[in-house]
Amino acid sequence: MTTEDPAAPAGPRTRAERRRDTLARLGAERDVWLATAHPEHGPYQVPLWFRWDGRAVWCCTAAASPTVRNLRADPRARLALPDSSDVVQLEGRAACLTAAEVPGQAADGFAARFGWDPRTEEAPYVYLRVVPDAVRAWRGVPELRGRLILREGEWRE
Repeated sequence: MTTEDPAAPAGPRTRAERRRDTLARLGAERDVWLATAHPEHGPYQVPLWFRWDGRAVWCCTAAASPTVRNLRADPRARLALPDSSDVVQLEGRAACLTAAEVPGQAADGFAARFGWDPRTEEAPYVYLRVVPDAVRAWRGVPELRGRLILREGEWRE
């Protein structure tokens, strides 16, 4: 018995193919896992809705959440799309922006995508903007080599 996907390509994708596929998924998917850590409270991971604007990932969460607390103490963040057979991980530093600080285009885009505008909520929300410094993408063991497709903010060829 084999566990290989018969629709999967015969060999590993090139970096260009991984970049294309990754950008398509960032534009189409709506959920991301966001991992943060706090020096005293330890790691914390949460699923959030996200919007990719072509350069950064935008998420939104309650201002009093552990995610915001952690990112204010240490802005490093790791994000992962929820598919273990088609992995996409992003690493970067998060900026925490209040509803008054978030650029209108980013907040409007988030509201349009999800039909929910955090700026209208009674409790305060914070927008999280993560510009990736690194992106890794792979589909199984054959693609472990070459999985780093963006490094120091630059797409690798």
